[in-house]
Amino acid sequence: MAQRKNSSLPIVGLDIGTTKVSVVVGESDLNGEVEIIGVGNHPSHGLKRGVVVNIEKTVDSIQNAVEKAEHMSGHVIKEVIVGIAGGHIKGMNGHGMVTLREKEVTSKDIERVIESANALLIPAEREIIHAIPQEYTVDRESGINDPVGIHGLKLEANVHIVTGDVTAARNIIKCIEMSGMTSVDMVIEQIASSEAVLTHDEREIGVAMIDFGGGTCDIAVFMNGSVKYTESITLGGDHLDRDIAFGLSVPLPEARRLKENHGVATANPNEMISDDRIEVKSASGREPKRILKKDLTTIIQLRMEEIFTLIKKEFLEQGFIGMLPAGVVLTGGSSKMQEMATLAEQVLDMPVRIGIPRDVSGLTDIITDPIYSTGVGLIKYASLNKESGVPAGVLTQKNVFTRMKGWFNEFF
Repeated sequence: MAQRKNSSLPIVGLDIGTTKVSVVVGESDLNGEVEIIGVGNHPSHGLKRGVVVNIEKTVDSIQNAVEKAEHMSGHVIKEVIVGIAGGHIKGMNGHGMVTLREKEVTSKDIERVIESANALLIPAEREIIHAIPQEYTVDRESGINDPVGIHGLKLEANVHIVTGDVTAARNIIKCIEMSGMTSVDMVIEQIASSEAVLTHDEREIGVAMIDFGGGTCDIAVFMNGSVKYTESITLGGDHLDRDIAFGLSVPLPEARRLKENHGVATANPNEMISDDRIEVKSASGREPKRILKKDLTTIIQLRMEEIFTLIKKEFLEQGFIGMLPAGVVLTGGSSKMQEMATLAEQVLDMPVRIGIPRDVSGLTDIITDPIYSTGVGLIKYASLNKESGVPAGVLTQKNVFTRMKGWFNEFF
């Protein structure tokens, strides 16, 4: 393996998805600029809806993806920052308040007020993954983003708190450890992806980001520069594959090929009356057959309309309809289908664009693709931590690495 001249440890994002494991290797300079120097992908066979269901298969998928990334980057990978997703991820908004001991806000006060916001009744089977400040109030002055140095008597904070199932998290950590690496941080995938695809202006005026993966649709809503809401819907590209396989009586691999090569989320009326056909492999080794392309489109559109309708229901219940001028940014591997943004706009009734990783250098011809949004976002997230000296999701009571090692040691 060729060794790069820069011998410093790279930042490695590990995206363990339902359909693929993706590894992205990057380096960050003193200005926080990120250069992507390697990627590796391998089909994922050990997860279901973002949760590990087969340790051995997951480890094998991780090791294969890592080997490819090592070969391309010229680095041996020992530490990773890992994304986590799944229906078990839950977000809630909390409020903290502390008295200022020095009559002036210090960084210690910031930690104390966020810890007080974390003092919710969280079940023993769940663990805090992120505690992200939304805004601070000093005495009666609200809407403060950085209160350090401001004089006052009382500090308050509105905080978005994300929790995950301990069992799901520790299984991911076990797979990483068994692959010969250490996880130095864990980030929910929609927060990671948002670092890669959203602009500063979108976060400020109001935007929803949907990371459309194989097993889940992971949602994050931003307003006034901070995250207001996170949710995961346990429907994704895998469900499309199974719908196609069932509806057209074809093997699952053939259904996935049809989706990727011929899939259209919605078609215009002229296409829907067309007699264009596609040759496909039949199930059980029978002779190939020809199916109508419009039948494939109908199956896909029905499922996608269901998914976007569920997302719209979430937005309605949370009061976000009419509050997101920047609309929706779709990313993730399943967002690449033709006319996906068009259908999403029709159902959600707001502007939609497809998000790809931005503001990075290096292998841009490879990584400017929605499938790399989480991996690149993990690197950008870690780079931000490196610059500030604290996690971008803000410290909870224990260091993230110590917390996750504690899970591993306790249960394994």
